[in-house]
Parts: sequence; C-alpha cells; structure tokens
Amino acid sequence: MKRFKFRASSLGLIMADAQSIDVSLLPDKLLKVAEKPRKTDEEKALLAPYKEQSLSAGAKTYCEQIAKEFVYGYESTVTSKYLEKGLMVEDQAIELYNEVKFTSLTKNKERRENDWITGEPDLVRSDRIVDIKSSWSLDTFPVTSMAGRDSGYEWQGRAYMWLFDNPAFDLAYCLVNTPDDLIGYEDPALHYVDEIDPTLRVTVTHYLRDATLEERIRLKVDAANAYILKVIRQIGSDHQ
Repeated sequence: MKRFKFRASSLGLIMADAQSIDVSLLPDKLLKVAEKPRKTDEEKALLAPYKEQSLSAGAKTYCEQIAKEFVYGYESTVTSKYLEKGLMVEDQAIELYNEVKFTSLTKNKERRENDWITGEPDLVRSDRIVDIKSSWSLDTFPVTSMAGRDSGYEWQGRAYMWLFDNPAFDLAYCLVNTPDDLIGYEDPALHYVDEIDPTLRVTVTHYLRDATLEERIRLKVDAANAYILKVIRQIGSDHQ
C-alpha cells in the first residue's frame, strides 16, 4: 500500500498534540491504566509514548481528506487572495530580503524528500534555510520576531532543516506592495508600502534545528499514515 509523505508546508496540520490517547494503539495491559481518572507518575510515563503517537482531531480530519483524494483520484486546491499575493510578489519579496540582509540569494529550485516528508524551501544558505512569507498588508505584517512565531511555519522550517541538513531556519516576513487588482475595497494606504524604510519591512523569526522534534515528526507521520490507510480501508468497506 502507498506510503504518504507529507509536504513541509502541510506538516503542521498533523503535529498538534492529541487531547487524549488513541486507545487502538494501546496494548491490552495498558487499557485499564488509560481508563484510570488518576494516574501515578510511573503510569503516565508508560502512556506517554502512545499519547505522542496519537493524532489530534484536526490531524485526523486532514488525514481523512488525504484518504478521500487518494481513493477518488483527485487533489483539492486552496486558493485565497493572500496566497495569490504571495505567488505574485515572490520575486519582489526576495529582492527586498536581499536588500535588507545584504545577500544575493536566488530562489531555490531543489526539492528533497526522505521516508516521511518532502519540501522545497525558498532560499538556501550555507548556515540557514530562509522561507519568505509575503504579508497581505501593513495591518497583518508582524513587526517583531515574537509576533512572527507561528507553529505551522515552524514545523515547515523544521522539515526544511532536516531535509537539507541545515542548522537553522529563518522565517522572513516581507512587506511589499499588493497588486492593484487584489486590494479590492481595503484602504490602499495599507497596501502601498514602498515609502516605508525597507529595514522596517522585513521581520525575521529564528529557529534552531532540534533532533528531538525531528523524531516527533517521524512518529506523527507514521501515525498519520496508519490512520490514512485505516480510512482508505473503511471507504472500501463502506462502498462494496
């Protein structure tokens, strides 16, 4: 049966902690332990690996969508004006980053994969991976590194660090003009930003590689694959 590799950009959808343990993962000897309202530290330690392998409700929903697309042979696409801007201004955003950081990086074209994930970051430096996020407007642009922290983007970066064997990841938010036909009825002053100092239009959030979190990715992707295959079998059973 097919093994599903998760794109770095979608990895965050399966990485959230589950609220409870998936009892189907437990050996019989731990079922009664899991049911106890109060557990000793030793019992919690026994259950911890199974909690880590369990998927959140949101992760299961995403895996169910993957199973559906596989069985029915299609791929859904998500579009929005925010994503559209990112694609349209990608070159300008990279140019802005290079200007502010005194670099001359070009768009990376290499995609790498392993047994769990696949990914193609925007920029690859010898000392770090850089992914460019073009903010929608001045109003949505994060102006501090702390404001730029995002769990989904963080997992995306951790996938890139693992795939490219790189020690660091920079999430670079860049603010450039929004194309006229996307602005709609919003205040143009929030979208025409060229007059703002370039150094104030790039916010970088830094992450360092962590082997422990890469092991967590392995566990979650393995769990997601098991659940996807379970759903595929259920679809087949329900439509015999």
